[in-house]
Amino acid sequence: MADAERVTARQRAILTAIIESYIETGEPVGSGTIARLQSGESAGLSPATVRNEMAELSDAGLLEQPHTSAGRVPTARAFRMFVEQLSGGLNPRIDAARLSARSRSQIDSSFVGVAGTQAVLERTSHVLATLSSGVGVAIAAAADGDMLEHVHFSRLAPARVLAVVVTRSGLVRDRVLALDKDLTVRELEVAANFLNENFRGWSVERVRAEIARLVEREKSEYQRLLNSVQQLWARAVPEMDVPVQTVYVDGVANLVGSQEDRERLREVLTALEAKQRLVELLNAYIDARQESVRVVFDLEEQAPEMAGLVLIAAPARMGGESRGTVGVIGPKRMHYENTMNAVSYIAQVFDRMLHPVD
Repeated sequence: MADAERVTARQRAILTAIIESYIETGEPVGSGTIARLQSGESAGLSPATVRNEMAELSDAGLLEQPHTSAGRVPTARAFRMFVEQLSGGLNPRIDAARLSARSRSQIDSSFVGVAGTQAVLERTSHVLATLSSGVGVAIAAAADGDMLEHVHFSRLAPARVLAVVVTRSGLVRDRVLALDKDLTVRELEVAANFLNENFRGWSVERVRAEIARLVEREKSEYQRLLNSVQQLWARAVPEMDVPVQTVYVDGVANLVGSQEDRERLREVLTALEAKQRLVELLNAYIDARQESVRVVFDLEEQAPEMAGLVLIAAPARMGGESRGTVGVIGPKRMHYENTMNAVSYIAQVFDRMLHPVD
């Protein structure tokens, strides 16, 4: 009975009823409660029969007894089986189209007037926190994969230049550059025009590599321009800069009530404040190429301080390209169906929110 296949249909129905009751109330579930809720495969069962089936589910590691109460609570393995049941079978319940009309309307109205990847991701974390019992998280794709939209150079003083680099996601980098050699206003204009005309739509890292290749190849008057361009670009977007993935977190207060252990709560809150830790966590579990929502129960394998929490997340795409990851981090006692469908809905309509139809 160690495997899900060895759980009978009746036991599965009882386990589902226990999980749904526990999610709703947060209280250990007794056999009498399940007998009163009986339907489907568990219909007509006496409390004694339910109690015997619950004992077998406990032996299988799917239920546990938190204290001397006669009630049982689901284990992480039981929740995992429950999620698999929601997602699979002949009538899967995880589908963005199954999200309630009220939730869809709430999501759509929340994004009215919001434009640009960063703004949409920031709003997404708030919306997911509002719709779930967990923390809404949205992480932008790494900046080194972002595309150049426009670059501008302004001469501030001899050998000092203000560089402004704008990417297609709406990110603006501005930096004061100290150059080895002074460049005139005209030379700065020519360099900016060269970058804008030749590299608009390229990733910032690809621009760097192509400029280096051109400098190596060209041996002419063109070389002077390329040297200026290379110096300006190298200082405007330094290679030593660690690509930053912007992280938006909302709804941390939702976890306060779910963590009775104050020390554990402190560890969790500290982990959520460590933005780079969240980036590593989501990058470890969420593949930008995946098409569906993923639910991860074993967060402690990557982040021990996240033990007992669950991640529900999916990649957000725009024009077929990943623009980040959206999701929820919350307790095991979570409304999985609603949360998974909300994450799926937001991830799927991300493109439409960024390019609204008039």
